[in-house]
Amino acid sequence: MGRARRARKIASRAAYGGGIGAAGLIGAGLTTWGLLLGESVIARRIVGQPFDGAPDSNGTYGAGPGEPIQLLVIGDSTARGMGADEAHQTVGAIIAATAAALAGRPVHLTNVAVVGAVSTDLTGQVEQALEAVPAPDAAIIMIGANDVTSRLPRATSVRHLSAAVLALREAGAEVIVGTCPDLGVIQPVPQPLRTLARRWSRDLAAAQTVAVIEHGGRTVSLGDLLGPEFSKSPAVMFSADRFHPSAAGYARAASALLPSVLDALGQSGVDDRHAPDIRRRETVGPVSVAATRAVADPGTEVSGTDVHGSQRGSRGRWAVLMRRQRTPLQESDAVEAEQPTGDASSELPADDPTAVGTDHNGIQSAP
Repeated sequence: MGRARRARKIASRAAYGGGIGAAGLIGAGLTTWGLLLGESVIARRIVGQPFDGAPDSNGTYGAGPGEPIQLLVIGDSTARGMGADEAHQTVGAIIAATAAALAGRPVHLTNVAVVGAVSTDLTGQVEQALEAVPAPDAAIIMIGANDVTSRLPRATSVRHLSAAVLALREAGAEVIVGTCPDLGVIQPVPQPLRTLARRWSRDLAAAQTVAVIEHGGRTVSLGDLLGPEFSKSPAVMFSADRFHPSAAGYARAASALLPSVLDALGQSGVDDRHAPDIRRRETVGPVSVAATRAVADPGTEVSGTDVHGSQRGSRGRWAVLMRRQRTPLQESDAVEAEQPTGDASSELPADDPTAVGTDHNGIQSAP
């Protein structure tokens, strides 16, 4: 079964309250599962937990006239900033300070993320956040890594994430979800657990994307965002426990999320275009296909769109895949326009939407 089909299946089970047991995640026998459990204990001992807590990034960033933009941060230790030395080094603070500078008005950051949180903890965090800020402008959710390490059924993870996104959307917030990072990049984790952790992480990230888009949010793939940098400079990109990012690692993660948050807030950022660039393989297609492609391409945004006035095809919501982290496009990197492959090609209407520009309201003229 391909990742796109698995993502649709997990999201579907989540919608109907189903679950997938831990052993079912990999189809492994009891002997293999016992081996993995043993290795996970070894990995936790190697990694360690030298931190007492994370910096408190709550507060107001920037200055200027007008009411502050209300930004929420929800999720686990990466959302909280575990591993950063100072509050201004966390993802939430970096994004809040940048948004304030661009908007010319203050941004008030409310961070209710909890170290060690899993997706089942999101309900309480959302309630706490909305009690403090009843009408947030935007919310960033970063969740999933602990779901993998604790072997939480993926359908359960997705169901609770869906409920959190829905509650925040009903409160009027734009929701940006940083999907489950690829735990296969954590070097202290031994094989074969590291390879399996990569599969679990990517499958969960794809399923998260399907669910978030269905409920009106957008996602940014974190994937193995720190993988290459970790290999080259592990002491720089990761903190002392070799699991959580360092200040440099959080800056890298914030740079991936920032363009999407700014776009959601209506602020001019690195990329304020909504039209996919076919030279960069940005496309429109079924959300499950977009989710699968995003998993393998860290920093990629997936959001909902319309195709000729319709939000849905036979396999779910239409989605647009964007690479908002723009780098100069080299001539050798430019690709010719091509028909979508695999699942996407059979879903697209006669007028191929990948060949034209699109925004969140529908298909427009070619860029």
